Amino acid sequence: MFQKILITCIGNICRSPTAEYLFRHRLGEGSKIQVSSAGLGALTGHPIDASALELLREHGIDGSAHRARQLDRSLLRSADLVLAMERDHVGSITRMAPEASGKVFLLDRWLVGQDIPDPFRQSRPAFEHVYTLIDNSVNSWMKYL
Repeated sequence: MFQKILITCIGNICRSPTAEYLFRHRLGEGSKIQVSSAGLGALTGHPIDASALELLREHGIDGSAHRARQLDRSLLRSADLVLAMERDHVGSITRMAPEASGKVFLLDRWLVGQDIPDPFRQSRPAFEHVYTLIDNSVNSWMKYL
């Protein structure tokens, strides 16, 4: 059903790459589903935040290859499913590409439908909290993939 999943946030260095690598890990190496990420205001070319990277590593996932990239209409057009961290992001994406509105959802859609807060420049406990929210949200999508 879904061949290409695009995960979005603002900077593309904390939340969306964490979700991207968690999806890839859950789907496994042989999966035909491609998962990528991008940011509405990406810190283009930057690696994943050190705290987010450390949490992924602690769970056996290597996110060191990640480099942030800017979200654009062509990425939205090519995706089958677009997952955003916050309701405001969903609105921004649908204004950017109205034709994508039917495939844009909150990452937390199947749980309580809450925004996943941005841990950027916050302490380790903030990153741990966000990691748990993202992990639970990714798990909730697996039965639909």
